[in-house]
Amino acid sequence: MKITFILPAYSLKPIGGFMVVYEYANQLAARGHDVTVVHPRRWDWTEERIRLATDAASRLIAFRWWLSRRIRKDRNPIVEGEVQWYPFDSRVKLLYIPGPKPLFFPNGDAISWYGKDCPPEKGKQFGLIQGYGVFSKALEDALFRVPVPKIVIARWLYEQGLKLGVPPHEMVYIPNGFDHSRYRIVFPIERRSPRIAMLYHPQPVKGAEDGVKALNLARRKFPALQAALFGILPRPRTLPSWIEYYYDVPQDDLINSVYNGSSIYLCPIWTEGFGLPPGEAMCCGCAVASTDCGGIRDFAEHEVTALLSPPKNPGALAENIIRLLENDDLRMRIAKAGNERIREFTWERSTDLLEQFLEGLTGRSNLQAK
Repeated sequence: MKITFILPAYSLKPIGGFMVVYEYANQLAARGHDVTVVHPRRWDWTEERIRLATDAASRLIAFRWWLSRRIRKDRNPIVEGEVQWYPFDSRVKLLYIPGPKPLFFPNGDAISWYGKDCPPEKGKQFGLIQGYGVFSKALEDALFRVPVPKIVIARWLYEQGLKLGVPPHEMVYIPNGFDHSRYRIVFPIERRSPRIAMLYHPQPVKGAEDGVKALNLARRKFPALQAALFGILPRPRTLPSWIEYYYDVPQDDLINSVYNGSSIYLCPIWTEGFGLPPGEAMCCGCAVASTDCGGIRDFAEHEVTALLSPPKNPGALAENIIRLLENDDLRMRIAKAGNERIREFTWERSTDLLEQFLEGLTGRSNLQAK
């Protein structure tokens, strides 16, 4: 099959939703499919997103995304390119186009596109829903309601679609996977010191300030507590000096030094499509203390594979951190159960489901594509 993924932008830094598409592109290309990932240089809602940003950090991120597309002023309207932060299969085609218009899209069998103006030669349209509650509610509701088959990456997104009146036959649940050959335990769970890892992102919905408050509360009871935060922007000036910060950390260092060097992973997010960082931390042997933020429910079961608490409640997060610090048997039990559960989520299984979905959508099989 000839499969096209349309992304909303080109990003200079890692983004979880983009990584999911890139991984699917690699997996499908390795199975013999002809895969193209398209990045528009401009997107109509980007300037509006800058205007609507409620804090300086969010405005800065939005502006950087906008600028990253503006600076690519090649004369050729369609150019091949690369994404430096992600290792692609050499068979995957990466295209950069002036804007999200079908005339710039390659012809194919299937295309992840919601627009009504897409000619049939571009492929059968499908959607990929990776989150809800982050951007404009009107926009997110509208994307759910576009009458095309849709993939949702978490069970709570499927339920959200039903609440919005989306027919069940229009949605299929395909969870994300993890590369267990990379994200793995390299330091024994039993021998880990009281150190907490956390992703720091300035976007308010990521709950980073709640996480820092929870860490400070826990440290009042455990003065020797250590924390290792990581992010794609330089160290925030407001971060307490006792907290380590890994800026733009390479994946190998994230796996070996941050995840495997920590006993607990803290996830303070308010809403999340599918929790990639806490899942990665589970793969690496961390006990997860998280908000009940949506997508994490696919693998985080309270008191079994994680400790969960309501979003926007730093005190409740701190209580779960303290529980894990006070009871090492609980910490090890949660970590081991989480590690066992997360092994069910593989990219091979997810790509099997995606391939079946695309075959049903197009009437074509992998054998026909060769």
